[in-house]
Amino acid sequence: MSTESAPESAPRDAGIPGGAKPHHFESTARFVAWVRAAAPYIHAFRGKTFVVGFGGEVAAGPLAQSLAYDCNLLAALGIRLVLVHGARAQIDAEVARRGLEAHFHNGLRITDPATMECVKAAMAVTRFEVEALLSQGLPNTPMAGGYMRVTGGNFITARPVGVVDGVDCQYTGAVRKVIAEEINADLDQQNVVLITPLGMSPTGEIFNMCMEEVAEAVAVAVKAEKLIYLCDAPGLLDGDNLIGSVTSDEAQQHLDAGEGLTEDLHLYLPCAIRATRRGVARCHLVDRDKDGALLLEFFTPAGVGTVVSRDPLFRVREATADDVGALVALISPMEADGTLVRRGRELLECEIDRFSVVEYDNMLVGCAALCPFSEDNAAELACLAVTPEYRRAGLGEQLLHRIGQRARSDGLDRLFVLTTRTAHWFRERGFSETDPEALPRQKRELYNLQRRSKVFVKML
Repeated sequence: MSTESAPESAPRDAGIPGGAKPHHFESTARFVAWVRAAAPYIHAFRGKTFVVGFGGEVAAGPLAQSLAYDCNLLAALGIRLVLVHGARAQIDAEVARRGLEAHFHNGLRITDPATMECVKAAMAVTRFEVEALLSQGLPNTPMAGGYMRVTGGNFITARPVGVVDGVDCQYTGAVRKVIAEEINADLDQQNVVLITPLGMSPTGEIFNMCMEEVAEAVAVAVKAEKLIYLCDAPGLLDGDNLIGSVTSDEAQQHLDAGEGLTEDLHLYLPCAIRATRRGVARCHLVDRDKDGALLLEFFTPAGVGTVVSRDPLFRVREATADDVGALVALISPMEADGTLVRRGRELLECEIDRFSVVEYDNMLVGCAALCPFSEDNAAELACLAVTPEYRRAGLGEQLLHRIGQRARSDGLDRLFVLTTRTAHWFRERGFSETDPEALPRQKRELYNLQRRSKVFVKML
């Protein structure tokens, strides 16, 4: 350990424990807790491929610098990054600057030869600006010492969209083929791949393509773990409430209804649905105007956007011996504050087959145990716990339903629970309060008079 003193220009309490004030200890504890909570995601994402699609508004917006910082950090954590940028706003500005008129059909730009010149100019400038942001390495910035090698190439072969509803789209194109092996070769060399949505045809023509469709095609071709769109909304909304996750079928229902969808969501949601149905594990719709949105989405339990997946992210299953450590971490805080009766690790290991658990994105976020009393045709619902971030996601009901199913399959006809803090929750779900004398004899003999738990029962 160095014995040199801190420079005089640095305040003694600026990150130096010896001079830290109480509120610094609190902020330090929060920081440490956040890093530890993020660690499982860091381990899970290392070596995985993420495709990030963003429009020209992001590239020219006030948070472009922050996006570059965050991409640099993701790459430093071992995430293989493919960035696909758009340039709609820049193309519109170039068309206006040249005194041309923009033409669209069903939201698709008609790219005539004059407009194609605007597209090439706008795309080139936008690409260079994004590449410049990603190439920074100034001291005292998040990118100091973190040089990123940014590569690109003719990875996309294009075809013309052709005539749609009698309208010739001319040089507007669609993806014919993604040369995935070349993209993966660049990623294997720890390069960040930056893709501009211009594609070349085998005849040497250049076509203007939609950023969101290029990002979708690339994510499918490289078998990406995640496809992320930065959009003009926090994600899908139910009224004023953010929808944290949906299946692709549920997302299709939102798209068919069409209510409350912004311009970007109308464009990006179909791509997200197709991508998840074609093998991309997750598609994230994240607010482009939220600073640090990528970090918050990937490294916090609840995230800040909407995740689209083919299958539900929440999965209820029976616990195994491998879950004991996660169960200890889950229930320890509730044991400490008296919500749950304290259980030792040894007891959990012995009773692990009694537990059902809920996983969210492969992380354990809830549990409940079934303790049968066969001679009384009854069972206890015990150790019902859900992490705070997911207590509004209906996981308690899912666990209650699973425990009820297990009890019925064992031929038991009533379920009881002892609680000190959640009486109203159980009343709302059909439980009735009863006297401790109504408990099965074995449980009655173990009843803790000091806890004075309330007893609730429900017929199955």
